[in-house]
Amino acid sequence: MFSSFLTEKDVQCPVCFSSVNILINRVGADITILREREVDFDSDLPRKIAEVLIRKVPDDQQFLDLRVAVLGNVDSGKSTLLGVLTQGELDNGRGRTRLNLFRHLHEIQTGRTSSISFEILGFNSKGEVVNYSDSRTAEEICESASKMITFIDLAGHHKYLKTTIFGLTSYCPDFAMLVVSANTGIAGTTREHLGLAMALKVPIFIVISKVDLCTRATVERTVRQLERVLKQPGCNKVPMVVSGTDDAVTAAQQFAQSPNITPIFTLSSVSGESLDLLKVFFNILPPLSNSKEQEELMQQLTEFQVDEIYTVPEVGTVVGGTLYSGICREGDDLVVGPADSGHFYKLTIGSIQRNRSACRVLRAGQAATLALGNFDRSLLRRGMVIVSPEIDPVICWMFEAEIVLLFHAKTFHKGFQVTVHIGNVRQTATVEAVYGKDELRTGEKAVVLFKFIKHPEYLKVGAKVLFRESVTKGIGHVTKLQPIAQYRLSHSEDDEA
Repeated sequence: MFSSFLTEKDVQCPVCFSSVNILINRVGADITILREREVDFDSDLPRKIAEVLIRKVPDDQQFLDLRVAVLGNVDSGKSTLLGVLTQGELDNGRGRTRLNLFRHLHEIQTGRTSSISFEILGFNSKGEVVNYSDSRTAEEICESASKMITFIDLAGHHKYLKTTIFGLTSYCPDFAMLVVSANTGIAGTTREHLGLAMALKVPIFIVISKVDLCTRATVERTVRQLERVLKQPGCNKVPMVVSGTDDAVTAAQQFAQSPNITPIFTLSSVSGESLDLLKVFFNILPPLSNSKEQEELMQQLTEFQVDEIYTVPEVGTVVGGTLYSGICREGDDLVVGPADSGHFYKLTIGSIQRNRSACRVLRAGQAATLALGNFDRSLLRRGMVIVSPEIDPVICWMFEAEIVLLFHAKTFHKGFQVTVHIGNVRQTATVEAVYGKDELRTGEKAVVLFKFIKHPEYLKVGAKVLFRESVTKGIGHVTKLQPIAQYRLSHSEDDEA
């Protein structure tokens, strides 16, 4: 009996099952058959070829971690779908499972997400789902899982668009899941969310929900509508409708290899129809970055982006975010900033938590929360960075960016104010100059000089820029920084830090 050998990195080669068993026993891994076929062979004995998934049993919290941003119009069923996946029970048709995801009273009352919430779904080394149905805490899920999917549940209502953009730019998702309601089709913010994911070059796949409410013809009409949009010039995507386990396996492999492939799932959170296909897809889906790129990032100096700030009783100040580069350990002495004056403050990392469970070492690309002890919370804000003192960060009030104006009702000119999103930075900036032109119209390109109006920021050349103001929208990248004097370490707060 022969098999096609598939690892998390999608390396395929035919090997003998006995050889595979010896190999996996040596490295401490498990083997799962994804699919198999009988083949014609010059022998009386039946022969099969199989595609298998070999996954190493986790050790020292080295599980595979993928971040998936969840997009879609309001009332498309995003939070309900996440509730079903992470809680392990089907919805009652009135949104019962989504109640576990809401963070505020008004979200429970209206049924609409207004903030960013995180949910986790695990898979063990055998490819079986690990969620809250058989684990009481996130810590138990992390201990049992060799692969973790962290869902970033974003708001669908247009009123909360700035929160959705912040979630996409700041949390660095590996993939985006666009949820579309089968009975309403492409409506509201669906096109806008699709455009945002494409502008930020986040690979996107589509889930058509609520198929239990519609006839087969209505579902097919929604699929055709999506296929037309995805094939349009500007999108140039290749839609792939997933209708079976074979399709789900193929979609996961091709989706990671080609950014143009867009898998489309049709499912129900109430009846559970095709829900298993989505789980198979998540189980097989490999990470975008390879181990070599990860190693290179880990060799660089520490840089942690601050996205959330909390005060926890008996713990003190806690910050949440993503480690962009380097390695972060408990007890590390780092600096945080920039403050309004451009200063950086000394601090010491107390403890680290990943996916709500304790962690001693944080590696590049991983999201976590860091406890800072009695560090003064008033000195912190979103958009700051915690970096190694040797990094010599470039702080600037003004920067140049090459932009494309996606849409503007009139003309874009000097003096115009927009909200700028660059990574975890979100701040209003004024257009100081449009080089080579007096004004810009929809679809035009130019190099523009921006100036922040509240405080200086830590930026890098090449970073993606996304800006908006009412109906005005544009994208681009940072081409030049105008740094203020080299960063200074504040000595007045040394004792507090």
